Amino acid sequence: MQLTIFAAVLVSCFLYLNATLSKSSREEKKTKVKVDGALPSVKTVVERDLVTQNVKSKDILKEHKAFSVPKATESQFVGAVIAYVTPWNSHGYDIAKLFGAKFTYVSPVWLQLKPKPEGGYRIEGQHDIDKGWISEVRKTNKKVKIVPRVIFESWTYTSLSKLFTSVNSQLEVSQLLVDFGKVSGFDGYVVELWSMLGGQMKEELSSFLEFFGTTMRNNFMDFILVIPPPLYHRNKPGMFTHEDFVRLAPFVTAFSLMTYDYSNPERPGPNSPVPWMKKCVEHLVPNKNSADRKKILLGLNFYGYDYTSVGGGPIIGSQFLEVLEKYNPKLQWDNSSQEHFMQYRAEENDRHTLFYPTLYSIDVRLHLAQELGTGVSIWEVGQGLDYFYDLL
Repeated sequence: MQLTIFAAVLVSCFLYLNATLSKSSREEKKTKVKVDGALPSVKTVVERDLVTQNVKSKDILKEHKAFSVPKATESQFVGAVIAYVTPWNSHGYDIAKLFGAKFTYVSPVWLQLKPKPEGGYRIEGQHDIDKGWISEVRKTNKKVKIVPRVIFESWTYTSLSKLFTSVNSQLEVSQLLVDFGKVSGFDGYVVELWSMLGGQMKEELSSFLEFFGTTMRNNFMDFILVIPPPLYHRNKPGMFTHEDFVRLAPFVTAFSLMTYDYSNPERPGPNSPVPWMKKCVEHLVPNKNSADRKKILLGLNFYGYDYTSVGGGPIIGSQFLEVLEKYNPKLQWDNSSQEHFMQYRAEENDRHTLFYPTLYSIDVRLHLAQELGTGVSIWEVGQGLDYFYDLL
């Protein structure tokens, strides 16, 4: 039985790798395997000694596609894992199918909830729903839960006030999402709303989320709430507090904690320093033995940031590989943040500092999640490198 599963996964992985390359790219791959990637491996990245501080550009270029086939259908991480998938990074759809066994939740970023001008509410983004893909993901993992992300768009202060103060409006919104979820075969939703309000209307927002969470639970559906970090740079308080967590925990299945974007172009630096991540969890749930720790999904960024003297911005896996191949920069380890970074010059006066996750930095954060007793949330799987998933 194990051999049959192994063979099936190997075939699917081989087809996947070839399907993502054009004919010309496949022909080029025959002569440039070391640069363009490798076929799936029997051994894991750990067994191949790739999880190291002393990682080199050439090793990433050679190995980044070589994930372990035998481990593709096994979960290494003890705890809940949510994988976000976005339509603008279509590779994430393939990742969700290949490694579905490693995910507790898969959250496609599809839906927007909007108020109608004439009254009532509507769900947009339905054109992105791919039921065939959902079926394929479920074949990989029968227990996986499909929980699309819902964001609130085109809301005004007036429309939000009506929702928060009217029981009928709350019932209409909650029932609309429940009914749509049942018809669509969803197991619940990820709701992104808290950051939108910038810390305002907390009492009203919390009351609505309690109502919504109760409705979801009564209909046997999961409710995952996206929350910003409770602390920022130099321990500056965030808009979601310990008190907010305590109030909402009985009504929320899990909290998707955004422990990334610690730095920005105005203040360049690491994406998610480990000491900061640890403080965020301990601030929300100080008691390490509390069962509520399991409700936190510690955010892992599978993207990076490339900073320049005039700004910079996010960088995804394919762009990261282009930098490695073109400039062959030396990766350096920042022991304080527990992240790798590199510096290179694209032009004479164009100096870059780039932070992007590596196997070692991800492994450190997964061990942190195990130590803290949390799950993890990955934003997002289409942006990472294929061999990252050996660690999950």
